[in-house]
Amino acid sequence: MENVAGGTAGRDREVLGIASVSPIRPRDDVSADKGVFDSWYRREHPRLVAALFVVTGDLPVASESVDEAFARALERWDRVGAMDRPSGWVFKVALNVSRRTARRAGLERRLLQRQARELDVPAPAGEVWAMVSALPRREREVVVLRHIGGFAEAEIAACLRISRSTVSTTLRSAHRRLFQLLDEGPDDHD
Repeated sequence: MENVAGGTAGRDREVLGIASVSPIRPRDDVSADKGVFDSWYRREHPRLVAALFVVTGDLPVASESVDEAFARALERWDRVGAMDRPSGWVFKVALNVSRRTARRAGLERRLLQRQARELDVPAPAGEVWAMVSALPRREREVVVLRHIGGFAEAEIAACLRISRSTVSTTLRSAHRRLFQLLDEGPDDHD
């Protein structure tokens, strides 16, 4: 492995698509003048997004977090602009925002998983939807859009990017399957 002076860091930045981004400087020369904010933002934003992307591994989260941090910096520009390292402050805020986002996403996933396990639809509706969930994906999509979403066949066709006749055929096929399963009853297909 080459050291930074040997060029590995430059190639890594090229692979990430951030070859033009300069390394973080120890001191920013930004005054407290709000007019300077725009040029400072244009100079620092891509660099800070790239740095946070390397930390998080998630470009959308890095970009949104840095955007939020810059918005907070603008709100407090009189104070932040006078700091020795306003870019360091923005990076720290963006890092905290990205961590909060990751924690919140994890919590939401756990809550949704718990809620999905707790969702127990009583019979006969639960049995019917269990049968619908056993349909092939396309048939399941068409049945749900038609009977739950209340979409017309033309709307379903536009949504799924298929022809209206394909929707009609798929819906008939799904209904036939469901009627067969209902005729068999729950004990007949075990």
